[in-house]
Amino acid sequence: MRLTQTKAELRAAAAIRPRAVVMTMGALHEGHAALLAEARERVGPDGSVVLTIFVNPLQFGPTEDFDRYPRTLASDLAIAKNEGVDLVFNPSRDELYPNEPSITVHPGPLADELEGMVRPGHFAGVLTVVSKMLHLTAPDLALFGEKDYQQLTLIREMVCDLDMDVDIVPVQTVREPDGLALSSRNRYLSETERDEALVLYRALTAGAKAGMNGPDAVMSAAHAELEAVPSVKIDYLALRAPDLGPVIGPGEARMLIAARVGSTRLIDNISITLR
Repeated sequence: MRLTQTKAELRAAAAIRPRAVVMTMGALHEGHAALLAEARERVGPDGSVVLTIFVNPLQFGPTEDFDRYPRTLASDLAIAKNEGVDLVFNPSRDELYPNEPSITVHPGPLADELEGMVRPGHFAGVLTVVSKMLHLTAPDLALFGEKDYQQLTLIREMVCDLDMDVDIVPVQTVREPDGLALSSRNRYLSETERDEALVLYRALTAGAKAGMNGPDAVMSAAHAELEAVPSVKIDYLALRAPDLGPVIGPGEARMLIAARVGSTRLIDNISITLR
């Protein structure tokens, strides 16, 4: 496995095809390991898996946890090596943004809803860094977890609208045995807060079970679970079509939730079949 920290080193690395990239902000956990394992499986033993580790300042608001976000490069590299990563790109801020960006990716109207309503400008920062990383790593495949479902949806739209020559591969959310979605921010939770955080998954699964009775029943079932744990503060709970447009009639849908548990903000989502 090779560690690169400059764009020149990255370009000089052997361009083995096919090539898959997994983009992260580090603090890797089993969810990231699942992305890397899927990447390794898809490119085969003769392909190349690239991992990027970069805490992207453009996607953090002025009151968010950029400085607090965990940086765990040594353990990240150990996980990467264990999952068969060939190349790690871990640039500094100055390397990736030598000048303050004056041109960024405009993510469109969906970026002002859900997460974007709570975190203005977040998705412009996400799509800008994803676009840069796709350009620099030149992959055939890019893998993203479904836990960040709105992000995944916007990346798919960007790749389609800008004719980027890469396949976007979604990977299912990885959960703890009790259902809590794996997140680098889970380490901020106290023992009590972690127990409280389980209500997010309970609300989603309750909504999914009510899908046979239609959208209103889905929302009612989810809200009933959330009301039982008032210490968890909900930013939003929404039921949308798979492309995050409005739900129209029966079929597949996606329920998304964001909430604050203590000082930690968590997101999750689940697929729902509406009858």
